[in-house]
Parts: sequence; structure tokens; C-alpha cells
Amino acid sequence: MKQKSRKRVLSLAGVDALNLLGVGDRNLKLIEEHFERDIVVRGDEIIITGPNRRLEELTSVMQTLISIAAGGRMVTEGDVLTVLRGGEGKAEKIGSLDDTVVYYSTVRRRSIVPRSVRQKEYVTGVAEYDIVFAIGPAGTGKTYLAIAMALAALKRGEIEKIFLSRPVVEAGENLGFLPGDLQEKIDPYIRPIFDALHDMIGREKTQRMIDTGVLEIAPLAYMRGRTLNNAFAVLDEAQNSTIMQMKMFLTRLGVNSKAIVTGDITQIDLADPSRSGLVVVSELLGDVEGIEFVWFGEEDVVRHSLVKRIIKAFSRIRPGGGEPEASDE
Repeated sequence: MKQKSRKRVLSLAGVDALNLLGVGDRNLKLIEEHFERDIVVRGDEIIITGPNRRLEELTSVMQTLISIAAGGRMVTEGDVLTVLRGGEGKAEKIGSLDDTVVYYSTVRRRSIVPRSVRQKEYVTGVAEYDIVFAIGPAGTGKTYLAIAMALAALKRGEIEKIFLSRPVVEAGENLGFLPGDLQEKIDPYIRPIFDALHDMIGREKTQRMIDTGVLEIAPLAYMRGRTLNNAFAVLDEAQNSTIMQMKMFLTRLGVNSKAIVTGDITQIDLADPSRSGLVVVSELLGDVEGIEFVWFGEEDVVRHSLVKRIIKAFSRIRPGGGEPEASDE
């Protein structure tokens, strides 16, 4: 028997529609796509229709998002996806994201805060554990937040030095044939780290910190033989580290030090992906006390909305580079 369609009218009184619906109604379109039905916005009201069970689900989602927007916060597409996936306490967690200030950017003159529930769990994990692995797709803020947390720890006087590193992997080009001296050859590999630093503290302060030795940015190979005391170490793009390089990095930590390891196991540039230290480390260290793993998904992507769809499309490629697998969506 076909269920009778019903109607609900939700009030938007006192709510900025842009905060709720998103630029170009992107949030609204995402919800309509999920529930496969149109949602009507008329003045300060939202009108939704549908069979009883789906109507209750849709009403609950809209009320949750309205409550977030009513607090003055702009609802992101990541917020919408988080609410659509459900889970007790999601709305409360999303609504409190702005309360968690990681670092204040003197360049942007704004506070850097988590932009998804997973990002907040990431920040909390770094506060509670000495070694944190942040694994997930591009655009989820893993590196940016890691650098912000390192700068915050330095500002609070908890550490004396920041060490930022990436593996140098020749993906498509031979390092020896690139122009310039060694530093110039390496710069393209560590440029994203500089970009984040310049965004938070500016070029001049970044250079001053490097000149005084408070900040060190170098390829992973440069860490061999080092011991990092009173330091905050970040290994970025760790999927391109070998198993032995991963071991080398993790065993550099000295007293009063923290480490964050970030990477995406779907973007390995090593000739033999099975040699990636990030691939095997969760099995080796998953149960080690004092180590935390934070897994990001496509719903945590905070870049352009198309990035989520691109990541989802590429995730269907069969291992070995075959054609995308058939989707049931």
C-alpha cells in the first residue's frame, strides 16, 4: 500500500538563510539529493513533504541544521554530510566547533578552528596523545591543522622547536635532472608546508623562526641520527615513506615531544605501494598505548564541494589502476 504524503512547515525566523542553505543553496541541494525530493523555501519557512517515515527523517535533519545556523554558524557541506549520516550528539559536536580555537592567524586575523567533527576529534587526540596518525583523503585539513597545533604548542611554551618533514619521492621526474642546487630541488616537495606557515604567521616570521633554529623544515632523510627533545614533529605525506623511514621518524622522539603523521594511503607514489610505512603502521601500532589513529573520510573534505565527488569517483578504481568499479548509487 502506497504511503500517504504528508507536509511539515519549519520556521526560519531569526535564522540567516545563507548560513543554513549555503552559497548557491549547495547545502539544500545536497539534502534534496540524499532524500530524493524537493524542499521548498518560502520566506522564513521551509516546506517539506513525503511519506511518514522519510518525512520524520528529513524533519530531524532540517531541525538539526537549523539549530546550528541559529547559533550564528555557517553550516558547511561537511556538517550536512555528518548530520545525514546520523549519530547521537552530532549536532552538539558540530555546534561547538567554533569554541575550539586551535591557533590565531595573525595574517588572516582569524581563529583557526576545526571545521568538521572529525577535525575536532583530531585536535582532541593530539592534546591527549604523544603520537597521532591522521589518515584520509586530500582536503580534510590534516596538514594545515597539524601545523596550527604545532605553532600553538610553541606559543604556549610547551615545546622549544618545530620540525616539519616530508618524504622526497620522485613522482614522474628525476630529482637529479631538476634545475638548481639541492635546496632548490627540494623546495617543490615542501612548498605546501611553507604555504600553510605563510598563511598563519607570514613569510617574515617564518623565515625568522628558521634562521633562529626554532623551526626546521626538511626532507625526511635529514632526520636520520637525530633526537628531538622538547619538540613538535610533523611528518606529512607519510604514505610515501618506506617502512624503515617510518620507523626512523617515530624513533627520533625524545623527552617532552609530540609527533603527528599525516597521509593518504590512496595516493602512494612509491614504486611498490606495499612498502609504504603508512599502510602497515596501523596494523603494527594500532594497539600501542599512547598512540592514536584518526581516520578522515570524504565527508570531512573542507575544500570545494567538487573535491568530495572527485575523491568518491576515484575511490572506485580497482587496485592496480583498472576501470572504476560499478556503483550501486
